[in-house]
Amino acid sequence: MLAEAFDGDAANRADSARSRDRKERISFWDAIARRSDRWTGWGGGYHRRLQQVYRLLVPSGLRVLEIGCGRGDLLAAVRPQVGIGIDFSPEMIERARRRHPELRFIEADVQDLDLEEVFDVIILSDVVNDLWDVQAVLERLRRNTTPRTRIIINAHSRLWELPLRLAARLGLANPSHRPNWLMWQDIANLLELSEFELIRHWEEVLWPVRTPLIEAVFNRFLARFWPLHWFSLCNFLVARPQPARSTKRPLVSVIVPARNEAGHMAEILARIPEMGRGTEIVFVEGHSRDNTYEAIQTAIAQHPDRRCVALRQTGEGKGDAVRLGFAKSKGDVLMILDADMTVPPEDLPRFYDALLSNRAEFVNGVRLVYPLGDQSMRFANMLGNKFFSLAFTWLLGQPIKDTLCGTKVLWREDYERIVANRSYFGDFDPFGDFDLLFGARFLNLKIVDLPIRYRERVYGTTNIHRWSHGWLLLKMVGFAARRIKFV
Repeated sequence: MLAEAFDGDAANRADSARSRDRKERISFWDAIARRSDRWTGWGGGYHRRLQQVYRLLVPSGLRVLEIGCGRGDLLAAVRPQVGIGIDFSPEMIERARRRHPELRFIEADVQDLDLEEVFDVIILSDVVNDLWDVQAVLERLRRNTTPRTRIIINAHSRLWELPLRLAARLGLANPSHRPNWLMWQDIANLLELSEFELIRHWEEVLWPVRTPLIEAVFNRFLARFWPLHWFSLCNFLVARPQPARSTKRPLVSVIVPARNEAGHMAEILARIPEMGRGTEIVFVEGHSRDNTYEAIQTAIAQHPDRRCVALRQTGEGKGDAVRLGFAKSKGDVLMILDADMTVPPEDLPRFYDALLSNRAEFVNGVRLVYPLGDQSMRFANMLGNKFFSLAFTWLLGQPIKDTLCGTKVLWREDYERIVANRSYFGDFDPFGDFDLLFGARFLNLKIVDLPIRYRERVYGTTNIHRWSHGWLLLKMVGFAARRIKFV
């Protein structure tokens, strides 16, 4: 009985402390809201930069929830199909409703939020350092997620604690009310404790003051490089709900782009395994100089028990062939397998399992972990692949060890989202690998490398031209840097 009384007293004291803190914070932010009617401080450049970053992270037309929405400007900036903002300051909510009547704003304490809807994206911008219990909030938000929901958090770096306090005392910035000052590692740990998985972390905003030209140079370029990125004002984190294994038994479509590969067609059809509730094999022949298309038809005739489709490409390049195959296929899971047999078809179930286990949302084959087969890759090609793997790891913010391995696997619904957002990058990739990797990064998919043993081809010669294609790849890296990194 004594222990129960003690526990009850402790709980009452905790509730009382939280209630006092909540009242103080509401009063504080109400005053900030009224002050913002007259003056917003020198943080205009910072907030404009945040809007630029979030527009890149959140494609328009999604269901978006923002916690600590303030006056609603950031939520409006991402152009949601359904946008809901939550804030416990009545003054902030009143202004948000006036400024953005097309959105829905709810006056509530997120600690007690009881919202039944689910969202594609949940934003916590500059709010975790103002929460009484971050873990409790993250755990409560899980009910508003699906397996594909993304949690996006940005929070001030502790390196800026003293400069921000000084700016507030000088009246150059809005003050803070006893902030938590969590480091990004603390936030990542709280995400894990709340059953979220961190996808990536990076830094933003090296120059928060609106200054023509200077802010663009600092925030778009210098903040991307070591060691300057350490001094950025805020840390960004993107996470997803910790995955559970899918219970689906999907239809699998294996797309086989084939050009001058007649000698491999019979073997590749015989060796592709059945997966899920069935495997569809879609051959796409592309302007071969040998009898590849006739070899495909012969192989299909010899295997009447297999689901097969034979297509002839009218466009140019492997990327065009893959897109044609995806468009004509029926599977829930989409796989690419090069027809040169350098990746054994028997490895495909490992890609399938990585996707079905939800350890990955985009599975990228890697040829550069295990020893290469004799003559399977020329030395210059290997150096080029290693260079591009480093460049893409830096560009995409996720480890990418091999960009040009032809074997890649993803869900059809994610591919359709990539297609819907393809206009951001344009149709510039003749190989198809970069189009998919950039699209997966744009959607914040969990990209996982899967090592395979790369074999020597036994028929024909490679369709890759080292120098001309290498130069084209360099140009694509530069283009992607402008669209992904330096924006």
